[in-house]
Amino acid sequence: MIYKPEGHIFGTELNQRCISSAAGLSEALSGGFILEARAAVCDSFHNLIIDLPCGKGIIPREEGAIGIAEGKTRDIALISRVNKIVCFMVTSVNTDEYGNVRAVLSRKAAQEKCISEYISRLKIGDVIDAKVTHLEQFGAFTDIGCGVPSLIPIDVISVSRISHPSDRFTVGQQIKAVVKAVENGRICLTHKELLGTWEENAARFEVGGTVTGIVRSVEEYGIFVELAPNLAGLAEPKEGISVGQTVSVYIKAVIPEKMKIKLIVVDVSDEIAKPTENEYFTDAAHIDKWLYSPPCSSRKTGTSFI
Repeated sequence: MIYKPEGHIFGTELNQRCISSAAGLSEALSGGFILEARAAVCDSFHNLIIDLPCGKGIIPREEGAIGIAEGKTRDIALISRVNKIVCFMVTSVNTDEYGNVRAVLSRKAAQEKCISEYISRLKIGDVIDAKVTHLEQFGAFTDIGCGVPSLIPIDVISVSRISHPSDRFTVGQQIKAVVKAVENGRICLTHKELLGTWEENAARFEVGGTVTGIVRSVEEYGIFVELAPNLAGLAEPKEGISVGQTVSVYIKAVIPEKMKIKLIVVDVSDEIAKPTENEYFTDAAHIDKWLYSPPCSSRKTGTSFI
């Protein structure tokens, strides 16, 4: 089985067939399938009530996520699932006297299966699929499979510095990430290594051109303008400019040996930049090393996953 963030298998033929009848749920029970459906309610006991085409399912609180029973995972992890697609394994299927299907389900069991067969086998440097689940000042939390969480710290989201992860990501966004560390069974991710080197990004810009950028920092000596998630230039000081604004900048100089791009602000828009889909510069399933600096630069910046 290929393990993905929650929502990946909901529309598949097998999933829809299994959640549509008592026979399908029983097939999933005997086959050990992971299924998905939408959580309709989190009741006062923090049980998740699941909408099934053939009836109702319940995920008891203790089966809602790994760590709930032990107090290591907060109940907000269950409350926040309402009106979202969740994964689960079937633990029992019953039909009442009126023919209504009532199934007991376990999201925890699906997560344990995902960890055993997929996440525990990940190695540092592996490139994986992830889905952004929520954003905090310090980083972006992601689902790396069956709702199992992993964090991308804000300082490794991109080379261009951002003030909040919402500058780069939106909740629900499907992204790629790289396994940076495995600590006490938890996976820690990084993202910037997929967004291209200085040279790859700078090759898209030429001296004398005027392009759009995003103001990321305003200092006394100049304005840092993001041209791409992994590339920023320094513009000459100008009054009336704020962080987050979209600006038009003239490219005055590109200096690879110093990894610098000199800019002049031509125009300022009142529009606040919104995150866009990230463009990835590699489709590799694993990377050992990533060198951001161009070969001609004396300053070597990058990441080793060895």
